[in-house]
Amino acid sequence: MNQLELDAYDWKLLNALQSNARLSNVALSEQVNLSPSQCSRRLQRLEQSQLIQAYNTQLNSLALGFDVTAFISVTLNTGQASAREQFQQHISTLDTVLECYAVTGECDYWLRVIARDLPSLSEFLNQEIGALEAVRDIRSTVVLNKIKQRHCVPLPEVD
Repeated sequence: MNQLELDAYDWKLLNALQSNARLSNVALSEQVNLSPSQCSRRLQRLEQSQLIQAYNTQLNSLALGFDVTAFISVTLNTGQASAREQFQQHISTLDTVLECYAVTGECDYWLRVIARDLPSLSEFLNQEIGALEAVRDIRSTVVLNKIKQRHCVPLPEVD
């Protein structure tokens, strides 16, 4: 990834888009005090440099019937690269795994998973994770209440 020199306008663009990625180019240009053509060129540069990776819509998983969120730690029984690759490949096919991180510490991976209910979570743990040959240990923590969820990266405030 290229390291860009960002000026005040770039920071304003990034802040505005994190707040509302649906802003039209005209509305965005008005918010950051640039012409629409300048705004468009800057956005294209930020996208090409991969500072802006994607534009997404955040859905309400509870409203869509996913009543359970869980964090799952997974430890593999081997440190072989093939076991890690097999696990990672399998995890990438599972839609209810929202995030997966390779980590240091007592386990090898942390997953954030959603499920319709506790029986669905149990089935997921037993059939999708526990059935993998390379998995030695699974520990799950069910979320009781979401206190804070933030998708925005803290950026410097500019005038």
